[in-house]
Amino acid sequence: MKLNVVRLSLDGVLLITPRRFEDERGYLAETYSAEEFSFRGVTATFVQENQSFSARAGTVRGLHLQVPPAAQAKLVRVVRGSIFDVAVDLRQGSPAYGRWCGKTLTAAQGEQLFIPRGFAHGFCTLEPETEVLYKIDSYYAPPSEVGVIWNDPDIDISWPVSSTQAILSDKDKKLPPFRQFHSPFVL
Repeated sequence: MKLNVVRLSLDGVLLITPRRFEDERGYLAETYSAEEFSFRGVTATFVQENQSFSARAGTVRGLHLQVPPAAQAKLVRVVRGSIFDVAVDLRQGSPAYGRWCGKTLTAAQGEQLFIPRGFAHGFCTLEPETEVLYKIDSYYAPPSEVGVIWNDPDIDISWPVSSTQAILSDKDKKLPPFRQFHSPFVL
């Protein structure tokens, strides 16, 4: 098999590690194949790919998502550096509603995190000059963009950075708490 897939504690969130073919020059990895991913249960049709660059370790981006009609699934990977990547279940009726899971993703190992629709997503950079690529299955739609504050005590994510050390955008600093989020995602 070309992929190692691990189901995480939240239903639908997958840690995917493509196999690398190495020799004295370096390696080759097939990071995405619609056929292979579909075989593993990832049927999202990705329509856009985004890249973020964070100059400093401790940069937090999130917790972000888009709601219908432009909800998004994401496939996240690091191409330089490393991150602590997080998904939060925001699907009403889910036994894991409001719970999170997280994994470290590194350029060195090539792990990817698949995050289905109905989950918020965020990450914290663990190294300076970190670059992240993520594929999404719905185009960016500002009217559908929402979020939850990254350090909400009701979600209680074990971030690798304190509130006083985290580097955030002004927009992310102003995201509402989880208790104010009214989810349109229903199981």
